Amino acid sequence: MVVGLEVHVELATRTKLFSGSPNRFGDDPNTNIDPVTLGLPGALPVLNRQAVELAMKIGLALNCTVQPCTFARKNYFYPDMPKAYQISQYEDPLNVDGWLDLPDGTRIGIERAHMEEDAGKTVHAGESGRVHGAEHSLIDLNRAGVPLVEIVSRPDMRSPEQARQYVAELRSILLAVEASDAKMEEGSMRVDANVSVRRPGGELGTRCEIKNVNSIRSVGRAIEYEAKRQIVLIEGGEAVRQQTRHWDEGDGKTHTLRDKEDADDYRYFLEPDLVPLAPERSWVEHVRASIPVLPSARRVALAEAAGAAPDDEAIVTIVDRGQDAYVLAVVEAGGDLGRAIVHVQQAFAEQGADPAVPAGDLAALTTMETGGQLTATQAKTVLADLVERGGGDPAAIAAERGFEAMDTSELESMVDDAIAAQPDAWEKFCAGEGKAMGALVGHIMKASRGQADGKLVSQILNSRKG
Repeated sequence: MVVGLEVHVELATRTKLFSGSPNRFGDDPNTNIDPVTLGLPGALPVLNRQAVELAMKIGLALNCTVQPCTFARKNYFYPDMPKAYQISQYEDPLNVDGWLDLPDGTRIGIERAHMEEDAGKTVHAGESGRVHGAEHSLIDLNRAGVPLVEIVSRPDMRSPEQARQYVAELRSILLAVEASDAKMEEGSMRVDANVSVRRPGGELGTRCEIKNVNSIRSVGRAIEYEAKRQIVLIEGGEAVRQQTRHWDEGDGKTHTLRDKEDADDYRYFLEPDLVPLAPERSWVEHVRASIPVLPSARRVALAEAAGAAPDDEAIVTIVDRGQDAYVLAVVEAGGDLGRAIVHVQQAFAEQGADPAVPAGDLAALTTMETGGQLTATQAKTVLADLVERGGGDPAAIAAERGFEAMDTSELESMVDDAIAAQPDAWEKFCAGEGKAMGALVGHIMKASRGQADGKLVSQILNSRKG
């Protein structure tokens, strides 16, 4: 399987790429329009400086070279672009030759990241929601002219999972540099997937493009289906036709939209109403200096501190949520890093980059936990209270709840009771059936109402076994 992705990203500008109309999602249809959007005679485009800066940010974050560029007209005969062409970049894009590293270290090449304007939106009224069988169609031009960056990867991906990781990593970078809100559900980040198959070591096969996939999960599903479809065709003696297809989430299949266009079909030519753009080096360096530490470097920093791998699930999750700085602040306040990572991953899923619980309070909780003053179960309860109250003194909350450390003699007595109550489990445990320990520990935890230290209980049981 060979996969390359083209990702369209709407930039977070106040206005459109070539006019002063608002770039805003959710307004009433056809309210954010003007003569440039409508392509009225005599209306001339004026390039949006903020859009250029955000496009450069994306390119630099993807390790691209920012170069002098030109704009071109791409003939586009669809009703959602009334002037019948789209202003894009063709031969001389703004950003070229970059790369993106996946969490597991796989490097995916970036061919280009060029600027262009978005088209409007066509809504087909009918049961299918598609043009076939529609009773009529409606056009909303609010989106026409919104600034886009199209990020074109090299065909370096070899599985649906790699494609999913690529889109997720790209989205994290876009959010980190604040170039886009990257809301796939609102269409501000859309994925076109080029998929082909070949026999091991063989030449590249004919590719099909799946248009406008709007969720990371769907990207993987669509690619997996399309690759299998092509394999069935080839093994059945048929040829794969170069096509543009769409993904139907309902039936889990790709369907033909049209035979695929090549670049020649768009008949590009230089946009006569815009001069070439040559960003000065000082401008490029100013933009580069504004780029924050990116997710890949933050994963490495947190992983090195924790002694884990950068693609460890907890590390990836915490960095994706932007909570890595908080975890490191907990450690700075004297907390235990391992327990902080566990608690933040499990309990702070609904919280943002700055959780409501002060870092010092979580640090104190982890210290009580590692010091044996609280069991893991009790610590979870205290943490839930901290989240609900927006912080507090963990020791005071533990006292309110009557969480006091059990002394060893009391725990030894409970172990005796558990063995007496469950002789079969004890016999199996002594015979080497590790799962039998669960029944004994469960008995003790129930008797202690969750106050027993599970780790200490396990130690006592193992010592009894001899």
